[in-house]
Amino acid sequence: MPHQSFGFFIEFDSLQRVKRDKEREKSRIMAEEGAVIGCHTMDEYNHQMQQAKEAKKLVVIDFTASWCGPCRVIAPVFAEFAKKYPHVVFLKVDVDELKTVAQKWQIEAMPTFVFVKEGNGIDKFVGAKKDGIQKKIELHAAC
Repeated sequence: MPHQSFGFFIEFDSLQRVKRDKEREKSRIMAEEGAVIGCHTMDEYNHQMQQAKEAKKLVVIDFTASWCGPCRVIAPVFAEFAKKYPHVVFLKVDVDELKTVAQKWQIEAMPTFVFVKEGNGIDKFVGAKKDGIQKKIELHAAC
């Protein structure tokens, strides 16, 4: 019996690895296509941030919550920005899913957009104002 259960754990571990690799590949393709990448785990978040850092790309993180009305209003606008600025990485983080990430960036209200270059926070915008977010993207994407 022990051999069968051991085989199961190896197979399960392999399946988990395949699933994680597929999620990363999907995220990579989405980023290339100018889509918003949802980060639901610390692994996903860290992976996206590391890739962007290595590529020296601007990252815009939309800190959101499922219960936040203004977040739902600005979400399609954020998706438009991802298509308009394909050289920028657009991430979405739910503050209730990734509390440690929200704490790291000192998120106190939603929506909050954090602008990151080479792993460093360079700017922040709080609120759901399209023009304000777009100005920050254009300012930092040009640098």
